[in-house]
Amino acid sequence: MWEKRPILLLLLATAAIMVGTIVTMIVPFMSVNTEADRIESVTPYTPLQQEGRDIYIREGCNNCHTQTVRPLVSEVLRYGEYSKSGEFVYDRPFLWGSKRTGPDLARLGGKYPDAWHYKHMDSPRTMITGSNMPDYGWIKENLLDPQMIQRKMETLNFPYTAEQISALAVKNEMDAMVAYLQKLGSDIPWRKAAETTIIGELNNPFTGDKGAIEAGGELYENSCAPCHGDKLEGDIGPELTDLDMDDADLYQIIHNGISDGGMPAFGSIGSDKVWQLVNYLQSEDDN
Repeated sequence: MWEKRPILLLLLATAAIMVGTIVTMIVPFMSVNTEADRIESVTPYTPLQQEGRDIYIREGCNNCHTQTVRPLVSEVLRYGEYSKSGEFVYDRPFLWGSKRTGPDLARLGGKYPDAWHYKHMDSPRTMITGSNMPDYGWIKENLLDPQMIQRKMETLNFPYTAEQISALAVKNEMDAMVAYLQKLGSDIPWRKAAETTIIGELNNPFTGDKGAIEAGGELYENSCAPCHGDKLEGDIGPELTDLDMDDADLYQIIHNGISDGGMPAFGSIGSDKVWQLVNYLQSEDDN
């Protein structure tokens, strides 16, 4: 029937497409980035952070790293609280991405101290075993150019003062990159809110288990040694040779991390592995 009336079929099909477009695209677009959508704690980038963002884009970091955590259980467990549209009100362009050759960076800010980032950018494999990320140590040789930055900021109409821009003369591209990475996700206190308090008594299930201690040693070598040293002697993080701490307290620290101290939470590796780390650290402390 409809195939015999092509004009009417075309009009109805166009109307159906327009309704679908309005419902799925136009209405949602109008409802984001409004005043109601803004988050009070989200602040604009500083000039140094903004320059770091430009370097991040220049080096193609967004080709390997996304900057958005989807509201899926697996992603929230791995990366942290899912992303909100109000977090990106100062991003031009957005760097959400879709390809994760490397991990998502939306919640990277505050996860590690600055020293970790400097070493990681210099040589990623010194901090993450098996990383295929290129070395970026060479960018610390490039000093920032305040005159070029001033021209860019004027073109973009960013409200930075001449004093703020001139202060960048003593900074290099590595400083800018680290400042930008430390900004990502840090405007929302999600890490503190995500900490969990385990109710009930924590009992070490592997006390004296040599197999658990060996497994904990392997975990330490891969995940902890870059910050705390191969022999627990300390480096970026403090030395761990004299913990003087109950197993339950040590478990809580490893599980939740230290949000103010730049130590990430390791609860996502599973309770057994956290206990294995506890047993390894306590066994080394006894030695």
